[in-house]
Amino acid sequence: MLGALKPQPADKILQLIGQFRADPRDGKIDLGVGVYRDAEGRTPIMRAVHEAERRLWQSETTKTYTGLAGEPAFHAAMAGLILGDGVQAERIAAAATPGGTGAIRQALDLVRLAAPGAEVWVSDPTWPNHLSILTWLGIPTRAYRYFDHATGGVDFAAMTEDLAAVRAGDVVLLHGCCHNPTGANLSLPQWAEVASLLAEAGAVPLVDLAYQGFGDGLEADAAGTRLLAARLPEVLIAASCSKNFGIYRERTGILLALGDAARREVTQGTLATLNRVSYSFPPDHGARLVTTILCDPVLRADWQDELETVRAGMLDLREALAHELRRLAGSDRFGFLAQHRGMFSRLGATPEQVEALRRDHGIYMVGDSRFNVAGLNRATVPVLARAIIDVGI
Repeated sequence: MLGALKPQPADKILQLIGQFRADPRDGKIDLGVGVYRDAEGRTPIMRAVHEAERRLWQSETTKTYTGLAGEPAFHAAMAGLILGDGVQAERIAAAATPGGTGAIRQALDLVRLAAPGAEVWVSDPTWPNHLSILTWLGIPTRAYRYFDHATGGVDFAAMTEDLAAVRAGDVVLLHGCCHNPTGANLSLPQWAEVASLLAEAGAVPLVDLAYQGFGDGLEADAAGTRLLAARLPEVLIAASCSKNFGIYRERTGILLALGDAARREVTQGTLATLNRVSYSFPPDHGARLVTTILCDPVLRADWQDELETVRAGMLDLREALAHELRRLAGSDRFGFLAQHRGMFSRLGATPEQVEALRRDHGIYMVGDSRFNVAGLNRATVPVLARAIIDVGI
């Protein structure tokens, strides 16, 4: 049986990790892996997480199973963080998942179960694993234009032109904030136009909210998602706690399914069943840490303060890189980097230029020129800027 297996395509980011580790050069720079790093290159444990873990270790008395969909307290805490108080609790069904990726997978399984003929529309470009999961599940997929390579911003006219072909029952996958891989975000008026377009078509948005708090702040980063939730009868939201709580290895995520209150129990039961047939019970440790932090005013304030420091640090790096490139290039053609938000941006380099960065300068990024801003620090910003000019980007 196993002899019939065929080699699977290698994950490009995992390949990049291997290449980086094998590179013996001092001063090499890893801008490929999508994790936050501080100025010392560490992915630190946040203060509030440390304290929440201490409390949990002292108070926890059992390691028995939790609910199939996770704990209601986690559902409520995350719904409040993402949606504020603008959505009735009776509309919200929820399931804890293994990270944001688990939430995306469960959302797409829910789509396949509820609307077998639906097409899922994804931005061009999008996070590659979106397409991998859709292909694996055999769900029909269509792309909509999103990124303007000339300006480094959103090509909103092209986006809305493409989405005008969305049919009733189709699903449109949207990045809630900090678009991965481009870093280019919709404005709130543009979110409103998208909401109107989807409402008129009868389509359902699936929002991937992986970076809330990393862009313009917790509230601003959720504004587009909240607008959709207020205006549309059905919305799916896949959220991750990996980045904004820094608990990557705890695999903490949630799927929120907003719909008719009269159908909530059916939806909730379906989410529990999907968890059961996928992995039975979701991970609980990270979810309890998040719940502890969000439900304690002191811990929550400390978490938000540290998260704001992280966010501001990434913006400072963006500004510094754009400034240094402006100085070296004698033009503002890289000014878009300071306007982007979140951990990622696309330089607009060719694969050959990306390879030259690796070969000649020891700078590693994905072949489409997506790079992780949080992989930089004040010392490496000028190194990257000089390398970008040197390879002719």
